[in-house]
Amino acid sequence: MKTLAACAVVLALAAPAHAQSNAGAPARADTEATGMAAAANRFYATYAALPRQGGLPQGAALGRYLPLLSPRLAGLIRQADAAQARFHAKVKDAPPLIEGDLFSSQFEGFQTYKVGACSGSATAGLCSVRLHYQAPNQKAVDWNDDILLVKAGGAWKVDDIAYRGAFAFGNSGLLSQTLAMVISTAP
Repeated sequence: MKTLAACAVVLALAAPAHAQSNAGAPARADTEATGMAAAANRFYATYAALPRQGGLPQGAALGRYLPLLSPRLAGLIRQADAAQARFHAKVKDAPPLIEGDLFSSQFEGFQTYKVGACSGSATAGLCSVRLHYQAPNQKAVDWNDDILLVKAGGAWKVDDIAYRGAFAFGNSGLLSQTLAMVISTAP
């Protein structure tokens, strides 16, 4: 229920205002949607180009993601990484606080993606993304997640991911909620 409320707030903020009529508004909306789709494609192309590591991105992988992330999301990832380091300093043999894929609903991640429709305003929006995964000798799995974007420094950046897959061992809610849980859990 919290996830639906959070997404409703994001959508309300991202939805274009219809109170004022402006002849240039449809062209701007198309331009913004195109920019959002391009940012989403850059993010998922970066994901596809990196080796699968699961958990929080580290080292060079983190360096590749950071230019694509909003300052808020980049900060949450850094805070979660610091929290995980504090946790492991106290509990040496514990597994990572985040295991599996961080950027999709499915624990194993995805192999292919297709960015779908994008909508929003000049400062915030979202794109639906179709994701696909198939393990050897297993049935293919397809699902949709939403990538939430904000305009930061004049460019579209990933600000959150709404996990839409309904997997028994996958992520649910929002990426930011997962990171906040790690931050609040660690000493």
